[in-house]
Amino acid sequence: MPVAKEQIRQIISENNLNSVTDVYALLRDSFKDILQELMEAEMDATLGYEKNRKGVLQTDNKRNGHSPKNLKSQYGEFQIDVPRDRNGEFEPKLIPKYQRDISGIEEKVISLYARGMSTRDIHDQLNDLYGIELSAEMVSKITDKILPQV
Repeated sequence: MPVAKEQIRQIISENNLNSVTDVYALLRDSFKDILQELMEAEMDATLGYEKNRKGVLQTDNKRNGHSPKNLKSQYGEFQIDVPRDRNGEFEPKLIPKYQRDISGIEEKVISLYARGMSTRDIHDQLNDLYGIELSAEMVSKITDKILPQV
């Protein structure tokens, strides 16, 4: 699912991109937003419902805010807000606890979604590259949540 030339032109005009530095800053900010959405999608999959959509689902575990986490990447340092659950059971798989340097995964994450890979391909890539075992349902929820950002 490559980006069309018209979309690129629109991004350039909307963000006033005039230099490589401007493009780099846009990529960094977009990457941060994508990671944030991925973390939220992981929490959705863990709890079994989307934020503010619990409905009649009976569960004793709920969302419990966020914890800030500073990450180092190829795009520099930035902060994301890692979602928490009340029971403390949420273990992020994309960016595991205590991991702060993600400079090796960002190109892969962006390329997986930008290339429109199937959930099976994404599952296989994450498993091969990072040893992350995600269910097909979780991969599907993550891709559904991140596609509008990409």
